[in-house]
Amino acid sequence: MNVLAFDTCFGAVSAAVCSTDAEGLRVLAESYEARTSGHAERLVPMIDETVQRSGLALGDIDRLAVTMGPGGFTGVRVGVAAARALSLATGKPAVGVTSLAAMAHEARRLLSDGSQGRLLVVAVDARAGMVYVQAFDDVSAGEALLLDPMDAAALIGRRPAVIVGSGAAAVASLVADAGGRAEVALADLQPHARAVAALAADLDPTGSVRPLYLRRPDAKVQGDKSIPRAAP
Repeated sequence: MNVLAFDTCFGAVSAAVCSTDAEGLRVLAESYEARTSGHAERLVPMIDETVQRSGLALGDIDRLAVTMGPGGFTGVRVGVAAARALSLATGKPAVGVTSLAAMAHEARRLLSDGSQGRLLVVAVDARAGMVYVQAFDDVSAGEALLLDPMDAAALIGRRPAVIVGSGAAAVASLVADAGGRAEVALADLQPHARAVAALAADLDPTGSVRPLYLRRPDAKVQGDKSIPRAAP
């Protein structure tokens, strides 16, 4: 299966074209740029550049995959809108994964065996004293949540944990205060499109990709009256 994946949720824009089969994931081409603004302007050119470097044509892509949130309101909308538009134009199915699941997958790769046997928690600063949190053990994933750091620490409890992401230090400190054990790692971690592609093969492509905000945007957008919640 050939997968075109991309992410615009937080402080980076990335795209990847990957081939997945029984032997695993093969990255044909990938692009990544740290970026706090301009996601909308950069994404489509990056997708075009990455597909060209992969040696495939857009018609060779079997599945589209995108991070559907949580993240910055504009970034989430940009990615989901691009996935919907490409799906409509190509007739290929699109699937969505949480930005936190993509970060967890990348963390497992970077930490090697360092997180095995411990709860892996992704905690990202969501501002206003809140964090986006999702917990992963060796076989399953919890729900993506918006919590204050105290509630995030309570979610972890005293289970040995590795916490990654920009909100990791704040949560780990509260875990320690409660008598738990949590290691902080990869504080600058961002989602990466290659991780999105790796997760895409196991997802059901029959549903539509919807943005996962978890909080209401500062600017009200016509038609977005609810805040969807979703599993990874």
